[in-house]
Amino acid sequence: MPTLNCIIPQSLEIALDNYIESIGQSVSAVVTRALAQFLSLPLHTLFQVSTSGALVRGVYQRAVSVAVLKQHGDFGLGTFDDLDGEMVVLEGKVYQAKADGTVDEVPDSVGAPFAVVTRFAADARGVIPRAENLSQLAAQCDVYRESDNLFFAFRIDGRFDHIHTRVMPATDRPLAQAAAVQPEFRFRQVDGILVGIWSPAFSRAFSVPGYHFHFLSSDRTKSGHVLDCSGRNLEMQMETLTEFHISLPESEEFLKADLSKDPSAELSSAEGIHK
Repeated sequence: MPTLNCIIPQSLEIALDNYIESIGQSVSAVVTRALAQFLSLPLHTLFQVSTSGALVRGVYQRAVSVAVLKQHGDFGLGTFDDLDGEMVVLEGKVYQAKADGTVDEVPDSVGAPFAVVTRFAADARGVIPRAENLSQLAAQCDVYRESDNLFFAFRIDGRFDHIHTRVMPATDRPLAQAAAVQPEFRFRQVDGILVGIWSPAFSRAFSVPGYHFHFLSSDRTKSGHVLDCSGRNLEMQMETLTEFHISLPESEEFLKADLSKDPSAELSSAEGIHK
């Protein structure tokens, strides 16, 4: 996270110190909230494009451009037109992991049928001393979540003993069929970042419930949807997301799709979801 250094009058410093002491929050949290209000920027808000159910029903066409996504967040994940790869949004840049194993930063003109992004501002930090698999990592992240009824963004940095990912190839077939032939990748002793969103169970009709992690290596050459991982002394940052905004496509494919069915079973099979 960027560090802000500035000079303020002593009277403001005294007032700020008194306020922080009274509410028990950090200087960073108070100043971040004040700046967000002054600049009219949404804070602790998750912005989602389309629904997971639409993906299951095969609605893979562009809903928004990458340029629009960047207006709503600098951190998140998703996919691209025709399910062409995995999206990682990190520090304001959008990366595409492709089925051939390559990773590219994409231009603003590229389209996305589904994505979730936020302006990442951590309100909790910790260390994951050891995780032998994704389930153990998720369990240690659970300790920091204060509720099962809010959304959370997780950023986890460090050296991973192993990362197992998959990348969806471009397709026009139903999600379950496309997932059956998706290429998988294994990386060992790799430095990188997990970009993750945790969604509550009640969101299963429109989101991906539980943990959803995408990986991006520090050198930006390895990426994908995380199926499993292990690591030690990983640095964890978490943001509690108390507002949720969704933008629905206006395409003919979306308007005519049958979205009445519960997509969670097909998503679990396709995504390898760990709740």
